[in-house]
Amino acid sequence: MKNYLDFEREIKALEQEVDGLKSPFGSEGISEVDTNKIKGTQQEINKKLEEIYSNLNSWQRTQVARHEDRPRANFYIKKIFSKFTLLSGDRYFGDDKSVIAGFGLIEDKSVLVIGQEKGEDLNSRIERNFGMMRPEGYRKCIRLMKLADRFNIPVISFIDTPGAYPGIGAEQRGQASAIANSIECCMSLTVPNISIIIGEGGSGGAIALASSNKVIMLENSIYSVISPEGCASILWRDPSKSLQAAEAMKLTAKDLLRLKIIDEIIPEPLGGAHRDPEIIAGDIKHSIIKNLKSFENYSKEEIYDHRKSKFLQIGRDQGFSKSSNLSDSNLSYKETNLRKLKIHFKKNKYLYTGLGLVAFAGLITLLF
Repeated sequence: MKNYLDFEREIKALEQEVDGLKSPFGSEGISEVDTNKIKGTQQEINKKLEEIYSNLNSWQRTQVARHEDRPRANFYIKKIFSKFTLLSGDRYFGDDKSVIAGFGLIEDKSVLVIGQEKGEDLNSRIERNFGMMRPEGYRKCIRLMKLADRFNIPVISFIDTPGAYPGIGAEQRGQASAIANSIECCMSLTVPNISIIIGEGGSGGAIALASSNKVIMLENSIYSVISPEGCASILWRDPSKSLQAAEAMKLTAKDLLRLKIIDEIIPEPLGGAHRDPEIIAGDIKHSIIKNLKSFENYSKEEIYDHRKSKFLQIGRDQGFSKSSNLSDSNLSYKETNLRKLKIHFKKNKYLYTGLGLVAFAGLITLLF
């Protein structure tokens, strides 16, 4: 049974009408199916979908990112990679079912695949802890990323989590340090790592695996430091103000691309990824192959420097640029000419103020 969001009520009614028209059993028994009416109604559905999905606000995109029918990491792993070998355990405590990790092939090239998995029904969601990873999950990923780095194997991550699990057991087992160590491991890799945000990219639970050379988002996915409900609760003491929070947080793919926090957006089929999972899986595969090829001629040091420079550039005018000598690990800050001029005037403001007064006094003397 299909699941619909609040703003899809008209689409739900039209699709139910199409299902009724497709049935050959009418009120008077078996009747002829009206194909022309079905075609017309389907065109109306497509028009409505285009109209609604081209004008989604940030909160509505958040709802789409959380859609129950949205394809999960397990689906993409099965569709995109061949000969996938699942690996389990962190060698300290146990195995975390909320993350799927193992080695597979994409176009006969070995890659490490990591996928945060929310589950597809109630039982699997409980087993997967709704995609909220525990410390052992992050430690499993660290173990495998270090293994991939040793054997020069790229890392592909599928991000889909509301955040890291905040339970007392996770805290007792070192949740904060596990996340920090995972970020450190991602940043220190000398192989390309690519992260695709397929649903929710929530808080440190997402950034722990998304500290990558390339961060890619699906069109209707979100990436934020906190959920809109959590933000509204903190700022306004009112979870109902989730729309205002979502708009202010700039958590959509378009906003984040404009801010240069992510590198690429993968368009979704009309009505969201859940309406045509096969197409979106193919598009993700194409993007992964394209981005892996872009790093083929990079040395290990250049891959590391690329990632380092990428994150240092976020929030800066021009960011940090690598010197022409690649053996020099220092990064120098590049400032705009306007910013240099502002700094110069600020440092010499008293001098310029004095010169201005002298010039003004000279002008007055000449006039009178």
